[in-house]
Amino acid sequence: MAEMKKIPARSEVSKEDTWAIEDLFPSDEAWEEALSALEADKPKILSYVGRLGESGQTLYDYLYMLEQMDVVFSDLGNYCMRKADEDTRNATYQAMSGKFMNVAVAMSAAQSFDTPEIMAIEDETLEQFYTQCPALERYRRLLTDTRRRKAHTLSEAEEKLLAAAGEMANAPDSIYGAFADADITFPDAVDSNGEHHTLTQGTYISCVESPDRELRRSAYENLYHTFGNFKNTAAATLNAQGKQLKFYADARKYPSTLDAALDRTNVPTSVYLNLIEAVHQNMDKMHRYVRLRKKLLGLDELHFYDVYTSLIPDVDKKIPFAQAKQTVYEGCAPLGEEYRKILKEGFDNRWIDVYENQGKRGGAYSAGARVHPYVLLNYSGTLDSQFTLAHEMGHALHSYLSNRCQNPVDADYKIFVAEVASTCNEALLMEHLLSKTTDKKERAYLINHFLDQFKGTLYRQTMFAEFELIIGRYIGEGKTLTADLLCEEYRKLNALYYGPDIVVDDEIAMEWARIPHFYYNYYVFQYATGYSAAIALSRRILKEGAPAVKDYLEFLSGGCSKSPIDLLKGAGVDMTGPEPVNQALQLFGELLDEMEELTKDV
Repeated sequence: MAEMKKIPARSEVSKEDTWAIEDLFPSDEAWEEALSALEADKPKILSYVGRLGESGQTLYDYLYMLEQMDVVFSDLGNYCMRKADEDTRNATYQAMSGKFMNVAVAMSAAQSFDTPEIMAIEDETLEQFYTQCPALERYRRLLTDTRRRKAHTLSEAEEKLLAAAGEMANAPDSIYGAFADADITFPDAVDSNGEHHTLTQGTYISCVESPDRELRRSAYENLYHTFGNFKNTAAATLNAQGKQLKFYADARKYPSTLDAALDRTNVPTSVYLNLIEAVHQNMDKMHRYVRLRKKLLGLDELHFYDVYTSLIPDVDKKIPFAQAKQTVYEGCAPLGEEYRKILKEGFDNRWIDVYENQGKRGGAYSAGARVHPYVLLNYSGTLDSQFTLAHEMGHALHSYLSNRCQNPVDADYKIFVAEVASTCNEALLMEHLLSKTTDKKERAYLINHFLDQFKGTLYRQTMFAEFELIIGRYIGEGKTLTADLLCEEYRKLNALYYGPDIVVDDEIAMEWARIPHFYYNYYVFQYATGYSAAIALSRRILKEGAPAVKDYLEFLSGGCSKSPIDLLKGAGVDMTGPEPVNQALQLFGELLDEMEELTKDV
């Protein structure tokens, strides 16, 4: 942990360890010019008001213009948001992001007329448009997807009003981001030797992964006690998020915020509910895992600050970033040389912002710019960091292949499939690491990590999804999300998911306050469904080889050219039923059996 005591300023980070933001725009000035040029195109959008139903050519011209604007718009957003994330305290890029959002809202309001006009075109007339203007076929998928939501589309004036409210609707997420990433600070964590360790959102996980239990406890308590000092602010912010989601769901005549969120990606709500039910039916395996963790750690009481530390600590070792890249490259061998060539291109050409610096956004993500993806890491040299690299590069190659193979209008894959490619990479990396070792202790260490992935992704993310479902229902009933209510519900869920062998303390009841995904509008369930699909796909790839790889690469190249459910069916997985979740949890049980056998003498 010693190397984490001093976090460098952004200016102290080596260029080779930062992403190549200049590939988007060479300077802030170039960005400003492009933003001004895009804003100046607003009258072009308005020139089509009242005209979209006049001919196939007019409709094509309008949609093609928007598609090209969206390409520029994506570059503009990626530049200012990536720069803002480099140091969330930098007022320059906060201001640029705000300016970009203002233009985004204005442009969205300008084109608010198009959906009602497209909805008003008769089916027979639209088919004639396709015949008269064959180029319009480029947008058949978009038009079909838009028109399926006819019952939830409002009048032109109402759509314009909703679009204009977009910046206000984004306020809870923006406020939470400023609070959690920039403003809130934590007391140092103190280890058993009395040494201090800088505690941030970025270093927290490394602290609670430490074999030093006093350091784990100190980090845990200092983090959540600090969030607890702001619990009413955090609750009010999350309540505002829930209220704005309900406002939009009500305005568009959806029965609930869940229905509104999933309809955007054409995913049945039954998929969400089936996931929770399937996990509930397999809760015994999670409880077995917790019981085994308590036994192997030799603890009279297992606390939540004990659930991340390695069960085989003397195998734990630091992994240099260069080594992590090579191992991930080797682990992706089953996906073929085409895939690995692109992966290496990303490693060698600064797609990745590698290490934590002062003010940098916590966590990790991949942003799929058309020039190439941008991957944010806070790499710390742990095994988990290596898996995060594999995970985010899975996202990156999904974006890269979809951008390369689809027109811009069809390139942006839906969030329901977003976690599949990333988790498939992780599953293949785990199989690679397991295949390289015959050492009993190392195998137990790796299996434990695999079990932790199931715990953290399939169980924990489903718990988050169930929490979102609960608070969405409270909002739907007109209730206010107070801090006491949120803590009570969150504590109950932790007791349900982790079982009787862990202490459900006051601190864990505050964890909801540090989870940014609760501002992502029913996003987290897709980590769990995506994980289940990825386990099935990785097994098929390893078993069948080339035919499965071909189907998988076609899935990665599909963007949003088909519905998420159909794209996954093409790759060999049907997510409309609980079977993929049950199969994944069956594997979890088998791994748990092996782990219990490997450690039975402990």
